[in-house]
Amino acid sequence: MAKQEDLFKKVISHAKEYGYIFASSEIYDGLSAVYDYGQNGAELKKNIKDYWWKSMVHLHQNIVGLDAAILMHPTTWKASGHVDAFNDPLIDNKDSKRRFRADVLVEEYAEKLNQKAEKEIAKARKRFGDSFDQEQFVNTNPRVQRYLEERTQVLERLAKSLTEENLQDVKALIEELEIADPETGSKNWTEVRQFNLMFGTKLGASSDSATDLYLRPETAQGIFVNFSNVQKSARMKIPFGIAQIGKAFRNEIVARQFIFRMREFEQMEMQFFVRPGDELRWYEHWKEKRMAWHKSLGLGDENYRFHDHEKLAHYANAATDIEFDYPFGFKELEGIHSRTDFDLKAHEEFSHKKLRFYDPELKENYVPYVIETSIGLDRMFLAVLSAALKEEELEDGSQRTVLKLPAVLAPVKAAVLPLVKKDGLPELAQDIVNDLKWDFHVQYDDKDAIGRRYRRQDAAGTPLCITVDHESLEDQTVTVRYRDSMEQKRVPIAELSSILTEETSFRKWIGEEF
Repeated sequence: MAKQEDLFKKVISHAKEYGYIFASSEIYDGLSAVYDYGQNGAELKKNIKDYWWKSMVHLHQNIVGLDAAILMHPTTWKASGHVDAFNDPLIDNKDSKRRFRADVLVEEYAEKLNQKAEKEIAKARKRFGDSFDQEQFVNTNPRVQRYLEERTQVLERLAKSLTEENLQDVKALIEELEIADPETGSKNWTEVRQFNLMFGTKLGASSDSATDLYLRPETAQGIFVNFSNVQKSARMKIPFGIAQIGKAFRNEIVARQFIFRMREFEQMEMQFFVRPGDELRWYEHWKEKRMAWHKSLGLGDENYRFHDHEKLAHYANAATDIEFDYPFGFKELEGIHSRTDFDLKAHEEFSHKKLRFYDPELKENYVPYVIETSIGLDRMFLAVLSAALKEEELEDGSQRTVLKLPAVLAPVKAAVLPLVKKDGLPELAQDIVNDLKWDFHVQYDDKDAIGRRYRRQDAAGTPLCITVDHESLEDQTVTVRYRDSMEQKRVPIAELSSILTEETSFRKWIGEEF
């Protein structure tokens, strides 16, 4: 656990040092749980958006995009259930005066049980080697079974209590498990109570006539209220999807873990509209597609897992999370939900407008069912950053810090480095930059010795370094150095564009089968 905490601290420090993430308003001591994306962070964030948008919208003929407004009519949030039910169960520690989400405390306890089981499995795998049968070991080892059974019981009881809004039992569960404040060890807890997460604001010139509004807590409702507009103007037929990337806002009282949980964040969502009765088939389809999308980035298949919901939201008949193994453990990265017809029916009821589809094959009108895929862009950013940061010991005994970002997402695709700042090398290097910059984000770098520049670009996550030397002036060749392997190749300048395309192209990374 200490090792994971150290890694997380290094990720946060590295993010600031290399221009990925800064505390917002830092010169005024910052604003809690609000962050700014620096020059490299803005590029990485944009590239993640592009990777998602291309794979979700451009590769599917039956999915189109939308950019809905952040401010919406206030009745929207009454219809969606957010006014009455968008709450978190909070609990305070009387001694430390710190506030926690009660459900997260219990979930973290359950995850520790899972980690204990995984530790036993890892020890057995090391002991038995190639002959190790993990399934048999899990099914027969009493200690592992005890950990996993307790974990299941804890999560099932939590889900039941939350579903029944039995907050007294949530507190009783915390006390029975002897869960303590993680920093002080105090077990002196208050009662659990609900807290609404929406930010309120005003629309109007004076306080007397102003209308109460909310900053949207999610982007999905902008899709639902535009269902008919998009369906008719784009002439879409069921099944079809509407995708959106946008900001959302939640008044998180317990905002922590860097950019994992923030008050202002960004979502990448797609709502897929299907025939009633077909929803669970499409739910399984999108589970498979979304997991394949994540794994296409090469961050390690072992870092992902599905976690089916014990407690379903009021609108869902099936739900799962794709969880990622962050430095602080497995946590939700993307949610996939079968939302039934709840949203469209609710907006029909409150707006008195029909949100239906005429199916020419069935010759009937119906309210479509919806499959939602919703990924936190900031959480995706943190997953990529934390998985990519490595410290390696080299053959000569030295160490390097390297950010092994997927090349398709890397902020700068290549750095062009003149060996020395004279003899015409800077001019040739700048010519190469001027040629490549039309198709790739490239950077010119001539400060410090070449070795230091390599290390700096490694740490910033640049996949390729292109070194211009005196031989380049004679034969129009350069040295290309690959970040991950540190392999160096001599190549013609004329081939640089095709090399960069091969390394960074969306088509190569996503795969033809997607």
